[in-house]
Amino acid sequence: MMTPPATNPPLTPGPEAGLAAHEQIYRTLRSRIMYGELDPGKALTIRGIGKEFGMSMTPAREAVRRLAAEGALTLSSSGRISTPNLGPERIEELAALRALLEPELASRALPRAHMALIERLRAINGRVGEHVAKNDISGYIRTNLEFHRTIYLRAQAPAMLALVETVWLQLGPTMRALYMARTRTDLQKHHRMILAALAAGDEPGLRLAVRTDVTQGLKMLVS
Repeated sequence: MMTPPATNPPLTPGPEAGLAAHEQIYRTLRSRIMYGELDPGKALTIRGIGKEFGMSMTPAREAVRRLAAEGALTLSSSGRISTPNLGPERIEELAALRALLEPELASRALPRAHMALIERLRAINGRVGEHVAKNDISGYIRTNLEFHRTIYLRAQAPAMLALVETVWLQLGPTMRALYMARTRTDLQKHHRMILAALAAGDEPGLRLAVRTDVTQGLKMLVS
């Protein structure tokens, strides 16, 4: 089983110092949530976020507002802020969205899947394996999504990709919980199937491989 780190990393600002204060907080928190660096249901506060970033509460509040609008944070009626802690029905809904959107993006990318792209994907998949070997959960999620995003950018369908990234964002903490709990298996098997279908120009095989890859783990949480 993958073992979690002792504690969640602090909410420290990223290197994008030229950005507006709220944009720095927004981008850094968004990345941490999407890549599973925060547990499901982790409580946050406006004051705490501002303190971690060395900024006032105003940009922290604006960043939280934007993330809540994307479903990346949950705001309760009492004002409590937390990362999503999804129930089975919500997980199933988001898995269904991935199963609909991502095979379509891969299919649209297929005509532009030249060998240089496939070699780049193989290199990314190699890094996926390195993170798995190190029990690096966040690194695994980050490179796994990089693998998929690299394909989908070739689809030249930005509105569809934006929808997919919103789903990834909402699922980030849940994906962390999933990979902390699951036993070690060949997490790259379906990536190799995707690569084989891309190389062969096999659209039905590509759709099937992508659909299976993006739903198999989430099904474990609702079964």
